Amino acid sequence: MGNAIMPKNDTAARRGRKARLTGRLLAATAGAIGLFAALPALAETLVVKNFTLIDGRGGAAEPNSAMVVEDGRIVWVGPSAQAPAAADAVDLTGKYVIPGLIDTHIHMGNVHDLTQDERFYTTENVEADLKTYASYGFTTVAVMGTDKDSVFAVRNAERAGRPTMTRLFTAGQGIVFRGGYGGVPGINRPVTNAKEAAIEVDSQAAKGADYIKFWLDDELGTMPKMPPEISKAVIDAAHRNGLKVFAHIFYLEDAKRLAAQGVDGFVHSVRDQPIDKALTDAMKEKGIVQVAATLSREAAMFAYGKPAPQLGDPFFQQSLSPEALRLLASPERQKTVASSPAYPKLPSFFETAMGNLKRESAAGVHYGLGTDSGPPGRVAGYSGHWEMELMVKDGFTPGQAIQAATEYGAEVLGAKDLGTLERAKWADFVVLDANPLQDIKNTRKINSVYIAGRKVRSVAQ
Repeated sequence: MGNAIMPKNDTAARRGRKARLTGRLLAATAGAIGLFAALPALAETLVVKNFTLIDGRGGAAEPNSAMVVEDGRIVWVGPSAQAPAAADAVDLTGKYVIPGLIDTHIHMGNVHDLTQDERFYTTENVEADLKTYASYGFTTVAVMGTDKDSVFAVRNAERAGRPTMTRLFTAGQGIVFRGGYGGVPGINRPVTNAKEAAIEVDSQAAKGADYIKFWLDDELGTMPKMPPEISKAVIDAAHRNGLKVFAHIFYLEDAKRLAAQGVDGFVHSVRDQPIDKALTDAMKEKGIVQVAATLSREAAMFAYGKPAPQLGDPFFQQSLSPEALRLLASPERQKTVASSPAYPKLPSFFETAMGNLKRESAAGVHYGLGTDSGPPGRVAGYSGHWEMELMVKDGFTPGQAIQAATEYGAEVLGAKDLGTLERAKWADFVVLDANPLQDIKNTRKINSVYIAGRKVRSVAQ
């Protein structure tokens, strides 16, 4: 028959004929308009057209756009009129296409209903969480320091091919000061001195961590804070291993100290007081990024002390188990949340975080979009859309909020082939039924989600 390897069944044969036909169509069109090189006959090719493109780079939307994807990567994007006339092209007339969204600060795998415990961390639960993020259009996430070692096998398998769930970046186990705030008991190994801290960083680097994360906080004065010599040892060890290092902070004075020590980014906003020019100048001079402002995290800390509006929202409900929803709506749990000694202060921390992100942006500090979702009550997937909504309430345009969750997020993570929809990058994208540049809540009107050019399950299904 002229084939070295025969298809095993009729379905495979049809796929092969379809791929060869698409390849010939693309090659013929390339010759006619001079935009493509001839494509391999057996490449898996996707053509989508007639949509409005929002490419993640902050420019104007481009109506009547098309995109050609080969083996999961974009080989061409441009006007629909110049796209290949492939018979099996996906017609997205009336739709809007944005890049796959990126959450630069999450936790996963450790929560069942509203209980967090390391015993829940399994490969199955990790993959379930990654599929949940994908279903909400968040096709890349960065876990900030609460993973078990099994995460590296999941991540490495993704990077070896074309993932079918959300792409994963991880810090492995973040660095926690003994007796201090942060981490998950049973996963993170607390350190007591600078030598132990450096050894722990070396351990995470040897496992293949994408970056190093550590916690510097005293939980409103209730716990001991990591001493300066330990944070300096963490930062120096990370850089010696060629890795960026990101810090959990709360106080302005701690952010300034870490900036002087050489930290690469903060995974929360300063929340005790407005930041000053000294900090923003240091961040710009040294290239320190606001990895995530976690505005939705701050809002979630007090939102469930009373009946929260989102509890009745189907878009919210799809991320949670029935028991988790029941508990969040429970008057008993709401009373418990509201009775916390810190509860009256939480709205002011949220407002301060909002103001500080806006100050950083005005000063030219680089930032991404992250939520700190994953722990109880901080909802996977939904939180990212809430984060964009809060950014717009903070004075950002919808386009700026989307750019934070796409191009800027990829820059924070050093992911050069993600974040925007342009030639040679992975075809991770979200199809929307309405224009998110007119109303940021339209990012929730998800029609479909693609990772590496293949449709995955979404909240629309």
